[in-house]
Amino acid sequence: MSKSKNKNNNSLYELIKTLFYAGTIAIIFRSILFEPFNIPSGSMIPSLLVGDYLFVSKYSYGYSRYSFPFGIIPIKDRLIYDNPERGDIIVFRKPGDEKVDYIKRLIGLPGDTVQLVDGRLYVNDQLVIRKKTNRGQITKTDGSKVNLVEYEESILNAKSYKIIESSDNDFFDNTIKFIVPEDKFFFMGDNRDNSKDSRASEVGFVPKMNLIGKAQIIFFSHNGSARFYEFWKWHNLIRFSRIGKKIE
Repeated sequence: MSKSKNKNNNSLYELIKTLFYAGTIAIIFRSILFEPFNIPSGSMIPSLLVGDYLFVSKYSYGYSRYSFPFGIIPIKDRLIYDNPERGDIIVFRKPGDEKVDYIKRLIGLPGDTVQLVDGRLYVNDQLVIRKKTNRGQITKTDGSKVNLVEYEESILNAKSYKIIESSDNDFFDNTIKFIVPEDKFFFMGDNRDNSKDSRASEVGFVPKMNLIGKAQIIFFSHNGSARFYEFWKWHNLIRFSRIGKKIE
């Protein structure tokens, strides 16, 4: 065998080995430490915007089989489990369709009761305090305008966060009293009138096995005003003020 052929074989072997090691490290990093996630919809406005890219800490609530690619590790429940807190923004697998990731805010813990009455949130029969902080208007794709009110909300004296409401009499603004079962959680979007969450039967209560991780920090954000090859528009595309922002 010629020297050049041996050299080519060695180069190919080194390339394959390098790719294998790089892929293994990336899988371990995404499974154990942090996984990137992008925001595809407006259900978490104003906390998260469409076009935000963020890191989710996989270790925050321990690990389940959904923490790993294709569920290859057959964990029955969770390992190194740590209880999430009300108000956390969490990525989870949609119950019944575990290929789909959702991101919402945790409202109800196991044993809690959750209800909305005329747009006001009650947790354990206590009215959640909200304070109006802003108001504005958006134009929908059909040209119609929607008035929005921003509030600062705090669940049972936990950490505060911002929500938006278009009204207090939309479809999910009056609900039954939900009783959160053991080992399950109740989630809602911060964009209260434009979020498919635990109030909807197709989502419902989320088992603790489905929790993926806690949203921590925005590492990139864009407004979708330009395509990736239109580099001359990037200065208007990137939301520099959101990069590095800690998620509350």
